[in-house]
Amino acid sequence: SLEAGILQPFHMDQFNSAPAADTVVQESLPIPQAAPLSEPPDPKTCSAGEYIEHFIFPVLLPGIAELLHRAKKEKCFERKRTKFIACDFLTEWLYNNNPKRKDEPFTEFFDIPFVKEWLKDHPRPPIPLSLRLSEEEASIIIQSFWRGYRVRCDKEIQELRQWQKQLREAKNITKVVEEFWAKQEAK
Repeated sequence: SLEAGILQPFHMDQFNSAPAADTVVQESLPIPQAAPLSEPPDPKTCSAGEYIEHFIFPVLLPGIAELLHRAKKEKCFERKRTKFIACDFLTEWLYNNNPKRKDEPFTEFFDIPFVKEWLKDHPRPPIPLSLRLSEEEASIIIQSFWRGYRVRCDKEIQELRQWQKQLREAKNITKVVEEFWAKQEAK
């Protein structure tokens, strides 16, 4: 079958040979290599399967392997929502690992020329604060809100807040009366 023929030259077990989840041993990623052939087929006349096998997979599979490692690092497999955008990562990776850009410096996703052009016409909504905050930052905000709530529930604080409210209302009434008489005298 076509699918079996496409995947045979690649050693897919390389992608499954990652160490345990908590180890940081695997710094370099496995790069699948196509089985050595006499010469690559002509890209304009070869079949779709041969084209994918010889021209697409050797470039795309290492990018997808890197994408999976980064997704794991960003905890995408542990949470429903994350700030990690897989398509953006893969676009940046493929752009920077393009053989035509071999000696050029690394380019961030938003600095890629075609990305800039696309985003001019199709701006993205901002990333929600809940996704931009780290776990530590979010926990500090939640804890400070909770502490404030607990303090505001204290009986003495409630009395103080009630007194301040009455004071504000009394000052506003005085101010309103003064403005009323000022207008009346101006007429």
